[in-house]
Amino acid sequence: MFMGEFQHSIDDKGRVIIPAKFRESLGPSFVVTRGLDQCLFVYPMEEWGVMEQKLKALPLMKSDARAFTRFFFSGATECELDKQGRVNLPGNLREYAKLDKDCVVLGVSNRVEIWSKGIWESYFNQSEEAFNDIAEKLVDFNFDL
Repeated sequence: MFMGEFQHSIDDKGRVIIPAKFRESLGPSFVVTRGLDQCLFVYPMEEWGVMEQKLKALPLMKSDARAFTRFFFSGATECELDKQGRVNLPGNLREYAKLDKDCVVLGVSNRVEIWSKGIWESYFNQSEEAFNDIAEKLVDFNFDL
């Protein structure tokens, strides 16, 4: 399980350090793809296989399902960590997530997310204000804290 929030920088070559506590769970190779809310999703290979199966199960005849599957898979790339624990993020993914210098690496249960620091702060502040309302709506999904 991934959890926690870590501040990092992206170097001139597009590399970002993955927190040490995430590295073992990610394994020797993992998948980075476009995520929701303008961040990147990072999946261990096992979790990527689960996501692939879920996406394959979507109805091909539904245009929304096709669009989401294309969006998700077309940005996906298999990555590895270098000896310093960094991942080299492809330019198209850095551009999508507006990653240029400062970033935030989050552990979110079964995946890691990489955010531009400014976008994360804006998202977090908006979500923090609505946290109680969001928690209340989770009851509709049979979720209770």
